[in-house]
Amino acid sequence: MTLATIRQDLSDVLTEYFDKVTFPKNGIFVVGCSTSEISGNWKGTDSRLDVGTAVVETLMDFLTPRGIHMAIQGCEHINRALLVERSVAEKHDLEIVSVVPAIHAGGGTQVAAYQRMTDPVEVEHITAFGGIDIGGTEIGMHVKFVQIPIRLNHRKVGAANVVCLSSRPKLIGGQRAQYTFSEKNTQDQLLERS
Repeated sequence: MTLATIRQDLSDVLTEYFDKVTFPKNGIFVVGCSTSEISGNWKGTDSRLDVGTAVVETLMDFLTPRGIHMAIQGCEHINRALLVERSVAEKHDLEIVSVVPAIHAGGGTQVAAYQRMTDPVEVEHITAFGGIDIGGTEIGMHVKFVQIPIRLNHRKVGAANVVCLSSRPKLIGGQRAQYTFSEKNTQDQLLERS
C-alpha cells in the first residue's frame, strides 16, 4: 500500500463525511488514528511517521479551508490526550497537560501533527462536534453527547476500518415538548386535566 493510496482513501472518506455533515465553523474535529492499523498491523506494533504525515496533511487540506480545528488523539500510553493548537486550547478553555508525543507514546499521527502545528499542546479532554476514528482508536469519549455514527460508503483508510461521528443536541422534554418552531407553538390550546 502506498502513501498516495492512503491519502486518496482518506480524501474519499472526508469528502463523503463533509457532504453529509454540516460541521460548525471553529468547531473541533477529533482524529483517532492508528498508523499500524492503516499498514495492516495490530495497533501499537508498527507506528509510522510517514503514514501519520500523509494523514495529517490530508486532514489539514480538508479542515483548514472550512475553518475547523483539528484535535489528534494520542494512544493509551498518554491517556488518549489530544494534540491541538494552543490558541484552540485557550479559546475553548481546555486543560493543557505536560506531555509531548513520541512515535510509541502518542503515535505517528500525533508526532506528524506536532511537527506541522504552529504552537501545539496536549489537552486531557475535549467535547468535539464530531470526528473520525481510523483503526479502532475509540474517539467516542471526546465527542459530545448525543453522538451520531455517519454511514459512509468509503469505510477504509489503507487496511484500517473507519468510523465517523457527528453529534446533535439532546432532545429533552415530555409529552408537550416541541422540536421545531412554527405558528402552532404560539397557539393557546385547551389542556386536558390528568
